[in-house]
Amino acid sequence: MRVFKHLALSAVTGLAALLFCAPSASAVAGAGRGPNPPGEEILQLVAKQTQGGLVDVDGSGGPSLGDEYVLSGNLFRGSTAVGTYSEICTLTRFVPTDQFDLQCASDLALSQGQITVQGRFTVTTAGPGNVDLAITGGTGRYRTAHGYVHAVSVTETETRLTVHLIL
Repeated sequence: MRVFKHLALSAVTGLAALLFCAPSASAVAGAGRGPNPPGEEILQLVAKQTQGGLVDVDGSGGPSLGDEYVLSGNLFRGSTAVGTYSEICTLTRFVPTDQFDLQCASDLALSQGQITVQGRFTVTTAGPGNVDLAITGGTGRYRTAHGYVHAVSVTETETRLTVHLIL
């Protein structure tokens, strides 16, 4: 079961993880893919997990439907701290035994408001791979936000986030 916990925690570090030493990250527009759609802003962030825990709903010590992973940490742009994040992921499927699905709800708290993010992804023995989650809204400057967040696990506690933000 250690492998399961390890994969799950690294998978969700960020907003889901996020969390999860990435290359220097700074706000960029359209990194290598041509012009941005009108109104799109791209933020490059690194999420570094500072806390994480598992809620084992049936007490079995192994994976079961409804188990939750609760994570939080700091967001960086380059070496500058720019905010925090929190995330709750629920195990929604684990068949076959070497793969499972996580449904995650996350928030990115930045100086000008919060961005909320949600989605589902599959984790295999190779890890979570690349994860795309929907931006579902926000507060403050981000109150009309939509778009998506692309997350790539770098380590067990760091995740590179590319926030495709449309306001």
